[in-house]
Amino acid sequence: MDGTTGTTGTTGTTGTPTPARVIVVGSGPTGLLLAGDLATAGIPVTLVEKRSPEISNLSRAFVLHARTLEQLDARGLADRLEAAGRTLDSLRLFTRLDIDLRSLPSRFNHLLVIPQYEVEKVLERRAVEAGVEFRYESEVTGVAQDADGVTVEVGGRGGKAERLRAAYVVGADGMRSAVRNAVGLPFPGRSVIRSIVLADVKLAEEPEVVFTANAARGAFAFLAPFGDGYYRVFGWHYGRDVADSEPVDLDEIKEIARIAFGHDFGMHDPRWVSRFHSDERQAPAYRVGRVFLAGDAAHVHSPAGGQGMNTGLQDAANLGWKLAQVLHGHTGPELLDTYQAERHPVGRSVLRSSGGLVRLGMARRPWTLALRAALTGFLRAVGPARRRMVGQISGIGYTYGAPRGAHRLTGTRVPDVALESGRLYEALRGGRFVLITPKTFESYEGQGAARKDRLSLEHWASDRRTAVLVRPDGYVAWAADTADPSVIETALATHVG
Repeated sequence: MDGTTGTTGTTGTTGTPTPARVIVVGSGPTGLLLAGDLATAGIPVTLVEKRSPEISNLSRAFVLHARTLEQLDARGLADRLEAAGRTLDSLRLFTRLDIDLRSLPSRFNHLLVIPQYEVEKVLERRAVEAGVEFRYESEVTGVAQDADGVTVEVGGRGGKAERLRAAYVVGADGMRSAVRNAVGLPFPGRSVIRSIVLADVKLAEEPEVVFTANAARGAFAFLAPFGDGYYRVFGWHYGRDVADSEPVDLDEIKEIARIAFGHDFGMHDPRWVSRFHSDERQAPAYRVGRVFLAGDAAHVHSPAGGQGMNTGLQDAANLGWKLAQVLHGHTGPELLDTYQAERHPVGRSVLRSSGGLVRLGMARRPWTLALRAALTGFLRAVGPARRRMVGQISGIGYTYGAPRGAHRLTGTRVPDVALESGRLYEALRGGRFVLITPKTFESYEGQGAARKDRLSLEHWASDRRTAVLVRPDGYVAWAADTADPSVIETALATHVG
């Protein structure tokens, strides 16, 4: 028997309207972060996942970059994850290019090596505690929209079919997204590398640089430590193009390492080996009406740079607060258009940067090898170019577009600045906007009380004179060089509601 559950909006026993429900499809890191953010903001959330509840201890993603760690810090999760992983403040690319991450203008001036499943455990716990409704072993079979909401057809165990109703649906269900297919969005692109081998191994010899990647004679390999005695290694050989189903053994992985690095570091005791292929694809739109895409459902790219999980988590951080603002009635639905405007260009940039690294790794002809040598030499010598590259990979270098005439800070990422009450990213932990004003600015208690569910009032710890309204995702919504109360009130009415 088919049933219809869920609402686009109901009225509780007190007569107060309940916020409309959001259905998130996919319980990977992107879906879990988004569902947790929405539920924490008081939005009813159903998370639909076709897999069983157990989180796999095997995963391809294993790096968190600085900007993602800042977003997790704004949710009180970063320190917990850092304790479970290993921080690295340097890496080496193509034997010649050493990258020092300690110069990153972030509290997290490093990268964190941590398996995806450890990230999922932390995010799942948060989502459960926030009240997310989980529907495991449930597969999306159809999506239909109308003026009032979205109906999602779901098939469960034993062939049981249900229809779930929500105001909005977010497909975070991976490269083969059922949600994307249901709304008819194409996923243009191509396979770049046909056969990547992946393994977690122990090493008899410690590498000179613990996070290293190199290419030689048609082979590419990457090596990084987990901190528990195991190293993640992945690589490919240009001449070996086989199906994902072809078995992998340690000898193949060691051979690729020997070609790329010159030796295999005595790899032994693999706890996991796998083979997969790498695609570069991006959906032309991240939104179709009331349906959104995020993470791998919206974009996939090569593993070079370790940006996949990070880009998806930042998609979620961008979309969650916007859905909450609209569903609570604080802002008009036009705010949701900014998700496409802000995140689609970032996804395109990640495809280009990761694709560029892959193509450098695949260089075999004399002119392409010469180009790689010239580029790495240029990055070694030219600090601004190197910092721009690191800013893209770490995520802290991205900014969002601003309206004509806006203050120069609008759309920029705000670092973890010092406030009179502490750090900015601690102030962001309530999922609210943060208004930062000069120390001498008169109390804004009246306006703050009216918006206390979505606005935190703070003063600079320094003598800075700028007034800045920080969005819940840590980017500047509005700024002014003078703290005029009437101007600030207009800004709050526009952005906070």
